[in-house]
Amino acid sequence: MDTEAQHLERDRSSGPGTGVEEGSRSTHVQGERAATMSWGRTIFLGMACTVALLLFSAFVLQPFLVPSGSMQPTLRIGDRVLVNKLAYRFGSEPARGDVVVFDGTGSFVQETGQEGNAVGELLRAAAASLGLAEPAGSDFVKRVVGVGGDRVVCCDDRRRLEVNGTPVTEKYVHPGDRPSDVAFDIVVPAGKLWVMGDHRSNSRDSRDHLGQPGGGMVPVEQVIGRVDWLGWPLGRIGSLEGTDAFTGIRPPDADHG
Repeated sequence: MDTEAQHLERDRSSGPGTGVEEGSRSTHVQGERAATMSWGRTIFLGMACTVALLLFSAFVLQPFLVPSGSMQPTLRIGDRVLVNKLAYRFGSEPARGDVVVFDGTGSFVQETGQEGNAVGELLRAAAASLGLAEPAGSDFVKRVVGVGGDRVVCCDDRRRLEVNGTPVTEKYVHPGDRPSDVAFDIVVPAGKLWVMGDHRSNSRDSRDHLGQPGGGMVPVEQVIGRVDWLGWPLGRIGSLEGTDAFTGIRPPDADHG
């Protein structure tokens, strides 16, 4: 009888203790699962936001880090501009005076066929598409000076650029710069653009590729988009100021098409 009583006492005393330990262990496991699920949701949301930003950048509005001073004073080194990729998607084409970002492969940069580290290039391209890194060496930002059919001449007797025989007063050109130190007289083929930087003495643009295949002309289909806004620095956020420099330019002569 005494032995049975001792067993009963042991059973009663061990029961509640075991329940507490199992309950504590169960709560700890549930907490770990909840934390894991929370981290999983956070990572998923972060990845989803990144993918959404990349898609928005790829098709609608792309941040672009200005890498050089070739567009001063309009754009400065380190500016983040917003490139409107829908500007020329619905029948519109680049116009004289537009500031555009374009892929210069085949016009400003010759294709080399060399390939680097695929993963590194992908990461760099993703960072560039979000304005976090400098763009690819084949991407440029310049101002459209001549469109298909235009005759662009530099310079008249007052050192002004002429488009289709009309002098252009370029107020956006960097103070102290002349319209061009290189004389030229070209006719822009259909579907091409003649582009120049605003800092004429510090810009490698269409003038530098006159003797190369393509003659410095940029195909319209290589245009990535139009620079419509400044997104950084904070003190300069806003729409990019337009120009009336090309107002009144005559249409290109039929024999120049």
